[in-house]
Amino acid sequence: MPYTINNAVDYLLKQEFDVHREKGTAHPVMKKHAIDAVPFNTPEINKWRHNFTGVQHQHAPTDFLVYGAVDDLWVNSDGRISVVDYKATGANQHNIYDSYRRQMEIYQWLLRQNGLDVSPTGYFVFAKVNKGGGFGFGTAALSFDLIIEPLEGDNSWVEKAIKDARKIFDLEKSPEANPECEYCIYAKNTTRI
Repeated sequence: MPYTINNAVDYLLKQEFDVHREKGTAHPVMKKHAIDAVPFNTPEINKWRHNFTGVQHQHAPTDFLVYGAVDDLWVNSDGRISVVDYKATGANQHNIYDSYRRQMEIYQWLLRQNGLDVSPTGYFVFAKVNKGGGFGFGTAALSFDLIIEPLEGDNSWVEKAIKDARKIFDLEKSPEANPECEYCIYAKNTTRI
């Protein structure tokens, strides 16, 4: 996988928040946004952030292993865990797309299946390119502004989605493509090699 700017931002933010995780302190951007939490210090954090292990749950009704790799977890003063996802952007607006919301809600569901007391409030930390800063007087440094956007998650849809996926998986023949589905249209119009 190529090392993109998104990967670099993700890596650097994890390193920066890990410093505060070890100290048990809030990152300055958390203070700036009045978030009463600190990075959650648990031995599982590195496993939960790894793409090939992540937070896992063996879903008994479907026999599916469901997992996802979180970017970070914060623990609030009430002891509840908030899911945190890092996003790099160059756009003027930092939108929480529907796919971001679903990703957050699946992480919340997974952590609840693992017995954690998870807050419905999750956070997106947007690293927005500061286009006005240039590359920094010959240093070729690019600066970012950190912005936090909260999201109230509702993972009530996840259980049904997993069961529906199992039904599709068990079919002897793939279902017909939905003519209104953007992914089906793309797949139909893509040349396969």
